[in-house]
Amino acid sequence: MAVRFDDRFIDEIKSRLRPSDVIGRTVKLRKQGREYVGLSPFTKEKTPSFYVNDEKGHFFDFSSGKSGDLISFLQETERLSFVEAVERLAAEAGVPLPAVDPRAAEQETKRQGLLDWLELAAQWFEGELKRPAGREARAYLEKRGLPEADWPRFRIGFSPSGRTALKDYLVAKGARPAELVDTGLLIAPEEGGAPYDRFRDRIIFPILDARGRVISFGGRAMDPNARAKYLNGPETAAFHKGHQLYGLSEARKMLAAAPAGEEPPLVVVEGYMDVIACQRAGVPAVAAMGTALGEEQMEVLWRHHPEPTLSFDGDRAGRQAAARTIDRALPLLAPGKSFKFAHVEGGKDPDEVLREQGAAALKVQLAKTVPFVDALFRREKDLEPFDTPERRTALKVRLRKAAALIADKDLAQAYKEDLLNRYEQAWSAQAPVYGPIGAGRVLAKHRWAKRDTAKEARPGSALEAARLLREQSPRPLAAALAMAALLDPTLIDDKIELLGTHGFGEEGLDRIARELVALRYEADNAEFDVVMRHMKAHGIDESMIARVRLDAQKAGVAAPFLTETSRERIHALWRQAFDLMMQLESLERAVETASHDQDLASLVPLKSERDQLRRLINSDWAHPEAAAEPVLPH
Repeated sequence: MAVRFDDRFIDEIKSRLRPSDVIGRTVKLRKQGREYVGLSPFTKEKTPSFYVNDEKGHFFDFSSGKSGDLISFLQETERLSFVEAVERLAAEAGVPLPAVDPRAAEQETKRQGLLDWLELAAQWFEGELKRPAGREARAYLEKRGLPEADWPRFRIGFSPSGRTALKDYLVAKGARPAELVDTGLLIAPEEGGAPYDRFRDRIIFPILDARGRVISFGGRAMDPNARAKYLNGPETAAFHKGHQLYGLSEARKMLAAAPAGEEPPLVVVEGYMDVIACQRAGVPAVAAMGTALGEEQMEVLWRHHPEPTLSFDGDRAGRQAAARTIDRALPLLAPGKSFKFAHVEGGKDPDEVLREQGAAALKVQLAKTVPFVDALFRREKDLEPFDTPERRTALKVRLRKAAALIADKDLAQAYKEDLLNRYEQAWSAQAPVYGPIGAGRVLAKHRWAKRDTAKEARPGSALEAARLLREQSPRPLAAALAMAALLDPTLIDDKIELLGTHGFGEEGLDRIARELVALRYEADNAEFDVVMRHMKAHGIDESMIARVRLDAQKAGVAAPFLTETSRERIHALWRQAFDLMMQLESLERAVETASHDQDLASLVPLKSERDQLRRLINSDWAHPEAAAEPVLPH
């Protein structure tokens, strides 16, 4: 009975054996750096050119060009079958063989039969490319910069236009039409009738599994009016699109052949010709065969490289593919399992770059990568403009949610910190020179520059904040918001992102806002005396707090959250007042921009809306006697 060995079983065997130990029994090896070197077991040579790398789990023989893992080494040197080689290594590693399942054995026998017909079909396609029927296909490949010398390496073929040309050939070799339907080579009409060839008048790209066996095909139409430019084989017992990657077997050879100490990139591109272009340029590459990169394919990639490079086309389809890959990859990211992104310049694909600029230029462009976190941030930032508090807050929410999708908690926290830091840098670079509070902040800075020239009162220092609080009264409502948050930092829980960016709408209160944000992260439900100790430890003394308290009292009934006793009601009213301040900020910035641009059509209605909101906020300040005295600590 045949036994089906899954990837986990094979990986378990390999994890228990060192290639240098197993191979060293038949080849005399000596340590050389991070590798072992010896005379080739495949050719007669005097100078060692046979290398074994335990870290990669591979051998490479420069004299014969052969490479592979422990299994393929036994197959090559002892002429064992795959099953025999696995059984030998499993016994040596002490890994029990999986139980024989008669049904699985039957399926494996059937699958092996399909593989035999697929291999024979590949040989026939290769032959047809060289025959008269393949004349136009040969011309096309030459035009695309793929010379005949490279066709055998990638097993390029051609399917003629006859409806049953391949079918007739394989049936003559003993195949049954039903078997060929199961391989995906033939199509059985739904309405009944005789099966016919799936691939007709197409250049053929064989799809190989990781061990180099033909498991399906892809075909590019020669007819420019064909309904499908590219056609892939269907899901079969031998071919699962979500698990396979075009070009993987060749990419594995290239990775295994890399010199010690060098780790070439493993690049994921979009099409067959792009894979071939990269590999011809000396860059290991694979493709997902027209589908979005799936979770299983990602795991396959990570087995061969800790950080593969994703290079999608710059068109809309390429951007969508990149976005889908980001979403699928996020939950799977972990230390040693990530991706990089590279974009070839000028909207071209790797195949075009190789033809027009050469292999060196392609390598250089694919080496210009950005980390996964950078690609994620750019995608989220580019979803909408970055010009209002609401949109900036929405971006922060998206960034936090994206980081939370990562299953690895340590990595999720690291991503959260990195993304928010990128947000702050992006906002700082984009913010107007007058600051996010508008004209009021410009005037405050102007007064500060005129009134204080002392060296110790440098911008951003605690002394500057204190002087500003002494010399200018913040808006009473802003002071009331700050005072309420000092009394109960939990008020800012769902507004913490805006608060950390904008403060309470006044220059002199920014220092307090930043420390409240820091305190909110460090301790929940901090008592007032704890808050005061924190503020004092960070340069905010009692006189500054006293000034905030006095200015807060001027808010009167405009700040009902200072006199309300219901905690739920306090939170609701504080949020409403905070939102009003943010709306006023946004309007003031819009007025400044329209004034600067001399946009009179926009300036008049913006000023009207801003003044109306100012009156709403200031309405009760003119009559403080009408307001109840807020209960504030002394």
